[in-house]
Amino acid sequence: MPFAEDHDHASYDGEAAALFWRQLLQANRVMGEFRSHFVGKVSPVHFFWGAMDLACTRFSGRSAPLHPGGAPNCGDWVMVEGCSRELSSCGFWPGGGEEGAFYAYAYPEPDGFADYPVGPQGAHFSSEFKQFLLPYEAVRAAPDPDRTVAEFLHTTYEAAAVRGQWDRSALEDDPFRWDGTSSSRRASK
Repeated sequence: MPFAEDHDHASYDGEAAALFWRQLLQANRVMGEFRSHFVGKVSPVHFFWGAMDLACTRFSGRSAPLHPGGAPNCGDWVMVEGCSRELSSCGFWPGGGEEGAFYAYAYPEPDGFADYPVGPQGAHFSSEFKQFLLPYEAVRAAPDPDRTVAEFLHTTYEAAAVRGQWDRSALEDDPFRWDGTSSSRRASK
């Protein structure tokens, strides 16, 4: 039903909308930090209309097999174009838990991806959604929510990169490159 013609689904819960907005702001901040450590092709942290989620995608640089489509609320052509390269994607979406969930998936999913040990406690692979999930409730209740989300983002990316045999030395930033402790700097001296 076109939005302009839908008069049946017109309720608005301002408190819920404000909560979702605050969740997106905090997720954007932590995901932006995660994004900054990748020197390969990476999308900006962006709001994806298909599932109302905040997403960020890293690409290995290699071609991927044609995506079969079939993603809910998303045209097949979007998935075919968006997944034309091997990728590791993460984000936050209002589904997957009572208060939403952080998610991570790889396309194509490399062998052993779902079995890779990821953190933090509470993160799990959902065979229903074919991705790792970390419920927002687990993040909200954590002593250090930023560190909790960062651990999830880093370990699920690692699952895709290790199992997919990505050239990590060419794609990942060395966070110590400016302070003189970088192993690559020491090797080049």
